[in-house]
Amino acid sequence: MSVFPKDFLWGGATAANQVEGAWNEDGRGPALTDVTTGGSVKERRKVTYIDKDGNHCRMSKFDKLPEGAHYAVLPECYYPNHIGVDQYHRYKEDIALFAEMGFKTYRMSISWSRLFPNGTEDEPNRKGVEHYRKVFEELRKYNIEPLVTIWHFDTPLYLEEHCGGWANRKTIDYYLHFAETCFREYKGLVHYWLTFNEINNTMPDSFFNPNATDETYQEACTILHYQLVASAKAVQIGHAIDRTNMIGNMICGICYYSLTCDPQDILLNEHQWQKKIYYCGDVQCKGEYGTYAKKLWEDHHVTLDITEDDLVDLKKGTVDMYTFSYYMSQSVTTHTDVERTAGNMSAGVKNPYLTYSDWGWSTDPDGLQYYLEKIYDRYRKPMIIVENGLGAYDTVEADGSIHDPYRIDYYRAHIKAMARAIEAGVDLRGYTTWGCIDVVSAGTGEMRKRYGFIYVDMDDAGQGTLNRSRKDSFYWYKKVIASNGEDLD
Repeated sequence: MSVFPKDFLWGGATAANQVEGAWNEDGRGPALTDVTTGGSVKERRKVTYIDKDGNHCRMSKFDKLPEGAHYAVLPECYYPNHIGVDQYHRYKEDIALFAEMGFKTYRMSISWSRLFPNGTEDEPNRKGVEHYRKVFEELRKYNIEPLVTIWHFDTPLYLEEHCGGWANRKTIDYYLHFAETCFREYKGLVHYWLTFNEINNTMPDSFFNPNATDETYQEACTILHYQLVASAKAVQIGHAIDRTNMIGNMICGICYYSLTCDPQDILLNEHQWQKKIYYCGDVQCKGEYGTYAKKLWEDHHVTLDITEDDLVDLKKGTVDMYTFSYYMSQSVTTHTDVERTAGNMSAGVKNPYLTYSDWGWSTDPDGLQYYLEKIYDRYRKPMIIVENGLGAYDTVEADGSIHDPYRIDYYRAHIKAMARAIEAGVDLRGYTTWGCIDVVSAGTGEMRKRYGFIYVDMDDAGQGTLNRSRKDSFYWYKKVIASNGEDLD
């Protein structure tokens, strides 16, 4: 018999801003991704704006909008998220393909600015509300359980530009109005919810941003506190509206290793787990900041706006399940004579025992097993892996076939690691591979960095038919689901 539970939630995952397109249709307002250009592994994506003198400008997404400037779509730039893979218009076709694979669940997100174009409106945009209702009804038609992320890097641009975004406590209220609308409108259609995607990515990383200042930490910890409070209050609202709702967090799950047995490396690695993984996980699962948080704040002269009500809400609003993305592990060291590599919103030290993708991401299924066992032992909450996948170049053969054994090998190894973790006692309830259909890469804006079982005919310049076709991995994953994880050949 399979080690996976008989009702295990096999499926796939996407995000609205990477698949939907239709960025300015049916009343949708813009988000930051809509003023973010394409890029590549060598050239970072840029955010575009017009400065106070009318000049067309570009900046890093980590930079602040200059005084007097405003975000803008520039006619000379290409914005891949404007098109995505056109799922807004093709969702029925895509869901039928998911059903053909045998999906038990589909993880997706709701675009905040499709429901509330500016984020500040009292009443939602009905066309947006009804679009998602139709999507959920289509999923239900095939007995596919929606797993819905409320916020997936898509705060309405108006809130970013005019209200300070998540650095403003008022954004908590705007988010809660959005979340409550989702809970009420889709009651009975959706039971699995995630409050924030990869919430911990806001925390500065000493390797990705080695020059992070105290000011950077102040802003990041402020944003995180407001998002953690918003998450906790959303959990309470979601439970009050429908007690059957299962509401989870979502952590960017990177397994960190000490590169050497130097005690300084061991300490650095522990502090990396605390800062990057436990900081948000502890608040969302235990209802309070870890003991190490105060030291982190002191080290970077951070003063937070924490009220007594906040502390009560954090305790009351702990999540029902722990969900996370997992693509790679990273090594850390205090030593400087080492080779470095890229990663998922971060960078680290190259591990000599692992292989790396064309984008510098390590392949480490053992790290997934380690992460599952370590986190489950810490929180003892049901777990779902909601992102896992391999971005790779795919080739369409003359006959239209797409042979991707590298993707199958990647998934096979990680599913085996999941099975070992379950055998070790981890309560793992589901697995949604990232980019089950090809998506616009969040990090680079590319289409050539493909994750899907389903190929989308679209290139990095926005050229293509957008036609869907099945890769070899499509048929392989169908077999995996049908056998509940037993047949991995």
